[in-house]
Amino acid sequence: MKFGYFDDVNREYVITTPATPYPWINYLGCQDFFSLISNTSGGYCFYRDARLRRITRYRYNNVPIDSGGRYFYIYDSGDYWTPGWMPVKRELDRYECRHGLGYTRITGERNGVEVSQLAFVPLNYNGEVNQVVITNKSGSEKEIALFSFVEFCLWNAMDDMTNFQRNFSTGEVEVEGSAIYHKTEYRERRNHYAFFWVNSPIDGFDTDRESFLGLYNGFDSPKNVAAGKPTNSIASGWSPIASHYIKMSLKPGEKRSYIFVLGYVENPPEEKWERKGVINKKRAREMQQKFIDDTCVEKAFQELKDYWADLCSKFALESHDEKLNRMVNIWNPYQCMVTFNMSRSASYFESGISRGMGFRDSAQDLLGFVHQVPERARQRILDLASTQFEDGSAYHQYQPLTKKGNSDIGSGFNDDPLWLILATAQYIKETGDFGILDEMVPFDCDENKKDTLFEHLKRSFYHVVNNLGPHGLPLIGRADWNDCLNLNCFSTQPDESFQTCGQIEGRVAESVFIAGMFVLIGPEYVELCKRRGLSEEAAEAEKHIQNMVNAVLTHGYDGEWFLRAYDHFGNKIGSKECSEGQIFIEPQGICVMAGIGVKEGLAQKALDSVMKRLDTKYGIVLHTPAYTEYYLNLGEISSYPPGYKENAGIFCHNNPWIAIAETVIGRGDRAFEVYSKIAPAYIEDISDIHRTEPYVYSQMIAGRDAVRFGEAKNSWLTGTAAWNFVAITQYILGVRPVYDGLMVDPCIPASWDGFTVTREFRGSKYRIRVENPEHICKGVKKVIMDGKEIEGQVLPVSPKGSEHEVIVIMG
Repeated sequence: MKFGYFDDVNREYVITTPATPYPWINYLGCQDFFSLISNTSGGYCFYRDARLRRITRYRYNNVPIDSGGRYFYIYDSGDYWTPGWMPVKRELDRYECRHGLGYTRITGERNGVEVSQLAFVPLNYNGEVNQVVITNKSGSEKEIALFSFVEFCLWNAMDDMTNFQRNFSTGEVEVEGSAIYHKTEYRERRNHYAFFWVNSPIDGFDTDRESFLGLYNGFDSPKNVAAGKPTNSIASGWSPIASHYIKMSLKPGEKRSYIFVLGYVENPPEEKWERKGVINKKRAREMQQKFIDDTCVEKAFQELKDYWADLCSKFALESHDEKLNRMVNIWNPYQCMVTFNMSRSASYFESGISRGMGFRDSAQDLLGFVHQVPERARQRILDLASTQFEDGSAYHQYQPLTKKGNSDIGSGFNDDPLWLILATAQYIKETGDFGILDEMVPFDCDENKKDTLFEHLKRSFYHVVNNLGPHGLPLIGRADWNDCLNLNCFSTQPDESFQTCGQIEGRVAESVFIAGMFVLIGPEYVELCKRRGLSEEAAEAEKHIQNMVNAVLTHGYDGEWFLRAYDHFGNKIGSKECSEGQIFIEPQGICVMAGIGVKEGLAQKALDSVMKRLDTKYGIVLHTPAYTEYYLNLGEISSYPPGYKENAGIFCHNNPWIAIAETVIGRGDRAFEVYSKIAPAYIEDISDIHRTEPYVYSQMIAGRDAVRFGEAKNSWLTGTAAWNFVAITQYILGVRPVYDGLMVDPCIPASWDGFTVTREFRGSKYRIRVENPEHICKGVKKVIMDGKEIEGQVLPVSPKGSEHEVIVIMG
């Protein structure tokens, strides 16, 4: 069942009913100021850090589920309603929500009044703009009152929802003209404030939540809106809000436009005050002047659309499949950019309070966005490396505001360091910027302990070499990619963290997954060594990689598939010897991607086992059989009900590893089957089952053991976005950057006639037409560039600004 449709021309998803199976959201902002907005105008905003600079309040896990946002109430002769349906939920005569790239437009109509709300965060601007247009579509004059509403968070989102003894006494505001300023704690340690302003004279306001709502009312029935008039309240302690009250008379056909700006301002400490007790509003007034009329909105909105059009033009596909085109050209790269900005920190599932930016998460996300914003990818790599320790390990997470590691979870996730090598290699392949390796980067954000980025990569490589277990496989530490496989944990206490309790220094539990990573990513380190003239170091590293291949083949293969791990007692995990959890998806994907067992036929056996044992109609489950009891030696993975999350759920992040692995052995039909099973555009028709947004990937889909098989959870912020973009563009379509050019090596369904990719690469544009006259899955017979056949499959780097026509004939 569908709840809307794709508008590919406008790069929008159009939602036609407000009652979607779950709130379907969008992200506004692409630099420092960010907002989340649902299809009913719920959500919140923050500056850079969703925990430390939360601007508006949002209540997770609330009833109803999506409660709180930027609301615009219409009062029409005693009847009041909201254009996004929520929170009032009055029946609308018409409703539409258009989620676009960096903007959302919600339109609601009732009793002859149409209200359109355009929400976006302009480029280079620390604020959210809402343009609200009210049109009288009835045949008679209308007396309308408009009430705006936002509720301010007291900055630190964690403290805001716990420290009520302080918070109920600290809320402060100022009102000046049409602007309401939130200045809680500004008098002492803060130098920042927020404001909510409208480009029109107002007829009243409210800044105290209780005065506006009434103590026993919710957002659905605000006391002042029901009464049709404000109380001009000034918040003093308790809960500050901002609500404007505007009266208007509209003749038939007449419309009125209002521009609301929710902004964030920082003042230098010496410029905090206009006079005692009155905040310096100079920068706020400058922000307000940028949106004094609709022309300003139109200009900024067009700049935003142009920005996203440019980003999406870096890789463009023309194929016979409109669903594939929309994923590759619009929604997948868009989601990749959102994961760049958010990592796993702020969604309707992630509160932004604890996680910040993940080390492995951000490194993997980079694979999907480096072609769009290479200069920002460069800085991200340096930020990540700065949270690394001198022994090569790293903080698992860091806060985006401070860029310092989160000490509450610390380090010890032994896959983390390798992802830094992969991210850096991908950046260099995309840009040719080997100079990044000479950047001086601190360890643990300590400027007194610095070395080159290359030295950081070396320590990442040798962190694995220096931490091997009894079988010569890498020690798992707290966990590897799967944070819920906690082999050194042994948690029996209900309130302790699976990830941070137990024996981090366990020297027995090993990960076959990290072994596969080492063999996959290690050659990138070898290549960088060779290009720096370090031939002896390269040769030494190659020995370590070959030793790991041997260890996996000897101790990491179980007859028909790769083992997952060895536990703290040296017992196999992911083996036919296990009663539950016999086969896991992760090592099958990563080991075959690394080429382990390909020539021996073991790789194909492993992928056949995936198809036979793990595949379902909604995607590939993480393992099978599901765990039906809690295993002390496994940890959190066995704490979930069967079929959910890591316990045999369809964990979408690793499905594309199988798709890529299938291209390694040349099975293009199977690779595309794996890809399309979880691609949002292909499962739009089952939105009532899937529930989350049909335009972006979710982290997890309930597996076949679950009660709600096929139901997705945790949308938007998932490494699934980057890895699926890599899988489809670089391995199935087969256009991928290498150190000396652009490799073209498709592995597609045999039925395809071909396709065309336009790829911007190092300042040049390549239009690549792939033809498949013999209808094979893999193999290139001829490459013709600008009318001349070239040797091999790598398109050479060309002068910036040049354009090239390429024909690739498969065969």
